[in-house]
Order: sequence, then structure tokens, then C-alpha cells
Amino acid sequence: MPGNKYNGTPVTPRTRLERLLLNRELRKFNRFFNPSDELDDGLKEAELFANDSVLNKDENCGPFNEETFSEGVDGSERLHKQRLLVVANRLPVSAVRKGEDSWQLEMSVGGLVSALLGVKEFDARWIGWAGVNVPDEIGQKALTTALAEKRCIPVFLDEDIVHQYYNGYCNNMLWPLFHYLGLPQEDRLATTRSFQSQFDAYKKANQMFADVVNKHYKEGDVVWCHDYHLMFLPKCLKEYNSKMKVGWFLHTPFPSSEIHRMLPSRSELLRSVLAADLVGFHTYDYARHFVSACTRILGLEGTPEGVEDQGKLTRVAAFPIGIDSERFIRALELPQVQDHIKELKERFAGRKVMLGVDRLDMIKGIPQKILAFEEFLEENPEWRDKVVLLQIAVPTRTDVPEYQKLTSQVHEIVGRINGRFGTLTAVPIHHLDRSLDFHALCALYAVTDVALVTSLRDGMNLVSYEFVACQASKKGVLILSEFAGAAQSLGAGAILVNPWNISEVASSIGYALNMPADEREKRHNHNFRHVTTHTSQEWAATFVRCSLELNDTIVEAQLRTRQVLPLLPVNDAVERYTQSSNRLLILGFNATLTEPVHTLGRRGSQIREMEPRLHPQLKEPLKKLCKDQMTTVVVLSGSDRTILDENFGEYNMWLAAENGMFLRRTTGKWMTTMPENLNMDWVDSVKKEHLDLTLSSVKPLSYGITSMQMLSSEDFKQGICCSISGQGLFQMQQSMLFKVAAQLRFEQSVLQRYVHIRVSYQSHMPAE
Repeated sequence: MPGNKYNGTPVTPRTRLERLLLNRELRKFNRFFNPSDELDDGLKEAELFANDSVLNKDENCGPFNEETFSEGVDGSERLHKQRLLVVANRLPVSAVRKGEDSWQLEMSVGGLVSALLGVKEFDARWIGWAGVNVPDEIGQKALTTALAEKRCIPVFLDEDIVHQYYNGYCNNMLWPLFHYLGLPQEDRLATTRSFQSQFDAYKKANQMFADVVNKHYKEGDVVWCHDYHLMFLPKCLKEYNSKMKVGWFLHTPFPSSEIHRMLPSRSELLRSVLAADLVGFHTYDYARHFVSACTRILGLEGTPEGVEDQGKLTRVAAFPIGIDSERFIRALELPQVQDHIKELKERFAGRKVMLGVDRLDMIKGIPQKILAFEEFLEENPEWRDKVVLLQIAVPTRTDVPEYQKLTSQVHEIVGRINGRFGTLTAVPIHHLDRSLDFHALCALYAVTDVALVTSLRDGMNLVSYEFVACQASKKGVLILSEFAGAAQSLGAGAILVNPWNISEVASSIGYALNMPADEREKRHNHNFRHVTTHTSQEWAATFVRCSLELNDTIVEAQLRTRQVLPLLPVNDAVERYTQSSNRLLILGFNATLTEPVHTLGRRGSQIREMEPRLHPQLKEPLKKLCKDQMTTVVVLSGSDRTILDENFGEYNMWLAAENGMFLRRTTGKWMTTMPENLNMDWVDSVKKEHLDLTLSSVKPLSYGITSMQMLSSEDFKQGICCSISGQGLFQMQQSMLFKVAAQLRFEQSVLQRYVHIRVSYQSHMPAE
């Protein structure tokens, strides 16, 4: 029996991936038998690092140790680590200038920082903006030196670029659209005028990131680009080095193609992201939306592996992010956290504690949460002095009018509810407009009975993970919005709600507060297993492993490329043409000889038959070819006979209309090539079941065949059109060529070769 981690039979790892997995199992084994070492490291780490979205920005977390990002199990392992360049808009540190050539580094706030803090399997370098404008060369050099000790590399952006790229295009265009808030509506004229300058700044900033990455890149590195700020970066990097391994991960939702298509720069952004080798999202839904946007907007082919364009495959997959759960679990044992827990239990003795931890943002659904709590108190007066809602709302973008308005709205609702249901000694809602330190937050999670996450749209929402990690003893209930990415991971153990339905959320609050202990434990255990196994370390390791495995797909890529028709070898074709005395040229008409039509609103997924015309520059060369006595020209088209007559009536050539259904020499009459035994019964069924419902314009041709325009369904195009091509088109074209060859008395080998090519093409077509 083959060895595995259960039967103990030793196995020599044959591939790099197997070695990585084996090393991970050994590390887990060592941690199990040496917990004290791991605990010491964890306690130090918990004291150094802050939590996603709730760390006090003014709090100095102390010095950053280089080994935070690179230290392995032992000193020798570091030599064998895979180098990883993590590129994000912001570095994991913020820089504060203390003098002309001195800087103080502080820990920054962000989900990416929290997720990657525990990853120690790779030799990681961080590349990003330090969050400060440094116009002078002395300051840039000093900051670069200071950050190098922390394995960070700065990208220097001036104030104008930051304003246009970050505050403008990223936060004013991409972020609202990706969260289904739409594009700015206040001043459409001003938005239209500023859009191009913001987009130009966005591309310029991405190019500046690419310049820094290329400067520090070494062969074999994996470059991991993060979030919507850097959607142009994969394209810029591939222009530097096409063999560079590039991955791109989106930390927000990716919207439906119907939403994404509103973005003026939609096609450029999609193609730039597709330059990456691996594209990752939090959930399968986001990945599916991305593939759908590529097929419907760019007209590319979506496959189970990703998106394919002329043989080049960009792999698309879901990689749900996690947290460093052990960090939270270990922190609960710290004396300062235990003191916080004791204080909170005394403060809220005899009352159930409900908790909300959010950034004060439109997408977090804080007003909806508070209104649902108000409705619960209205309908359940017996709970008014038995439950309290603690809402932590971390301020963000305080200089933006929309956020200022949201803050005032939340304060007004909280004040009204407290005035209505509160007493002189107690109020139902405790609202804090500030962040908490890591220890206080862990204590708050631990004493909570019900956690409320009512995001209107959220990429993942790690607060729900953090709550579950701190609930080993309490086993509280999680009420989770179905519009948060975490709903696909924790939905089985949580109570899923639609935050827009205030009554549903209010009912869920009552159900959670009255939930039996055995059900609470069952739900918690399910989520706890997921949170503790799908950690941030596993998330990062899985993504990078998939990037490394792209080496094994080179042969597959070559095979896919071979299925794409090769370019015509011009030199060989000209040489054989000049040496031959009997030539047959079969030319396509549509999109080959036609005049280019630049029409607004054209899409890659549409069939455009707009009265095609012969390109003016091809008229004279075509006349010369037709006058050559040794050359016979055949124009093959899907258009009807009248269109070919109008364009080629003056030339001495053969015309094949309706994909070979009709054939004539321009000096003769039209004749049909319809085989006598061709079964056309399928035409009526296709017309009845599909054409009337799917096509916006159907032009009937002879023998029931149709000319299809304005396809609205990609599935229809790939299914029904292939059926038409497979059953009718090939037989008609084959019959047409036999008739041409019979009249011209060409050698049989020429016909056999054409038929062989067509049969090979037909064999690769989808099954009917």
C-alpha cells in the first residue's frame, strides 16, 4: 500500500510540491510535541501585531523584526525558501519622518497585513507605497534604507499621482463599482472630464510599481499582485519579462458582468489582469463573475480552468482567505486579556452581549444593523433590560462628505434608540467611534453571545473569523450577511440574513438569543474547524503553490496553442505560388476581404453582418489575380448571393454563397451544391426552440438556413452555431469544392488534402 501520513510508511517525495506538503506536516508534528516553543513565539507575535480593521492607528507597535516575514523552523531552511515578491498598494508599515534622514516605522492597518503575518514558508519581500510623500532624494534614500531592514521596498508616489490614482480612480471609480454602488452620479459632467486624467494616473502608478518590481526581480521569483489598485500591473510586468510568474488576487468582490460593463475602461482592465498566470478571488462567485465578464465583454472563451485567448490560458480560481487563528486563541490566555474579560463580565452581568465590529463605511450596513436591533426591542419588550449591543465603528475617510453624512446618520439613530429604550443606569446600545487594541478586542470577542455582521457587500469579512476563533468557551452565535464572502465559508454554522430585510434580521436576533445550547455548540464547532484549518498561512501557501505549479502546465499550453490555426508562412507560400503553374486561391470574404467597420457598441460576442463591402485597397490586387490565367480564385462567404454579386460581379472568379450552399462562376449562373442525402430536419426544431427567443435579428436564407445577428447568449453561440456548422456547413463546403474541382480538373490529391483538413477541424468541434 502506498505510504501516506496515516500508515507511517516512508515515502521519498518526488516533486517540489510533495516536498512542500511533507515539510508542512513535519512542522505541524513538531508543534504538537513542542507546544511551549510555539506558544512563546505566538505570545511575542500577539504583542507586536495588530488586528485587521480595529487597530488604533496612533498606537506604535514597536520595532518590526525582519524575521517576522522570513524566519523558518531553523536557520538552514531559509536557504531553500521560495522568494516571493508581495506587491500591494501599501506596505505593511507606515513611515513617520523624524528628521531629514531619519524615519520611524509603525505597523499599518489592513486585511492583507493580518492575513500574511503568519506566513513563514516563503522568503517574502514587500513592495508598495509607504503612505507618505517624499519629494527629496535624501529622504527617499533614508527611507529605502530603513525599510530594507524590514524586507520592504518602497514605491515613491507624488501627491498628484496619489490624489488622481488612489483617491480618484481607485476609491471613486473601482471601489464603488466593485461593491455594487455604481459610478459617481453627483456631477456627471465633472466625473466625465476627470475620468481620463484619473485613469492615466492609474496606469502611470501601476507602471511605477512595475519598474520597482522589475528592478528587484530575480529569476524564479513569484510576483504576487494584490487588489484593484494594481489591475494594470500584470500586463506591465509581462512586458518586462514574459516568463515572469505573476499572480493577481482581488480582496474585494468582483461584480456581475452587467455591473462591470458600466466601467469605461472595462476591456483594458480585464486584458491587463489576464496577462497574469494565475488570478485569484475569495469565492467561486467572484471568479465566475470575472470569467463571465471576459467572455461577454472581450468575447474570449471561458473554461473550467480559467480564460483562454488564442491558446494562452489564464487560470482563475477561488482562494478563500483566512486569519492566523492560533494568534487569537493564544492571546486569550494572556493575563491582560483575562483582565479585560473579567472587567467586561462584571460590567454586563445579567445581560446578553451582542457585538458589531466594522469600519464606518457604507458597505458595512451599520444603520441596517441598528434599525434591526430597534425592531427587535419593539417586538420583544422583555429583552429591553437583558441585552446590550456593543458597536465598534472605526472611522475611515473622514474627509469625504458621504462618510461624514453616514457618521451623523448612525449617531442620530443610536441616540434615538437609547433615548427611547434606555434608563438612567443603562442604555441598549454602546457605540464607539474608534478602534480597539488587539487585547481589548479579543476580550470583547470572548464575552460576546451574538455577533452581528450585516455587510451590504463585502469581499470576505474577517471579523466573523476572529469572533469564531475567540469563542471556544462561550460558543456564541454568528449572524452573518449573505452578501459577505464569508457566508460561503461559514454559512453552515451561522445564521444567514439579508441585511436589507430589517424584519428578518430582527427575527434572527431573537432566534440567536434563544438558541439551545446544543445547537449553539454544533454550529460553533462547524465554523471553528473551518477557521482553524483554513488559515491565512494555508491561503498564501496554496496560492503560491498554484503559481509554482504553472511550470508543469507548459506542455499543456503548447498543446492548446497547436490547436489554434497557425499563421500563413508567407515566404513559403510566395515561393510555391511563383513555382506552380496551376493555382487555386480560396479566400474568405467576411473579415478577410471586407472593409473595416468601426461602429460604436460592437462587442466581441456579437456576429456583425452589416452589409459587408470589399475593401477599396484590395480591388486592384484582386483584379490582377483574376486576370492571371494560371490562377483560379474562389471567394467563400456566409453572405447571400446578392451581396457577393454586388461586390464581385466584375471579377473573373468563382463565388460560393451561404457557406457553399450556392456556387457560380461570375460569367455563369448560380447552382446549388445541396447534397441529395443531406438531412435538414433539425433546422425547423432549431428555429422553433431557439432562434425566436435568442436572436434579436434573424435573416432567413435559402433552405431554411439563417444568417444570425446580434447574439445575446454566449451559450447559444457555442452550442447551436456549432450544430449548424457540424451538420450542414461542412457538407455544403465540401460539396462546393468538389464541384469546383470537377469543373477545373484539379488533381485528386489537392481535394483529399482539403477534406482531411476539414475533417480534422470537425473532429475538434464540440459534440452536437
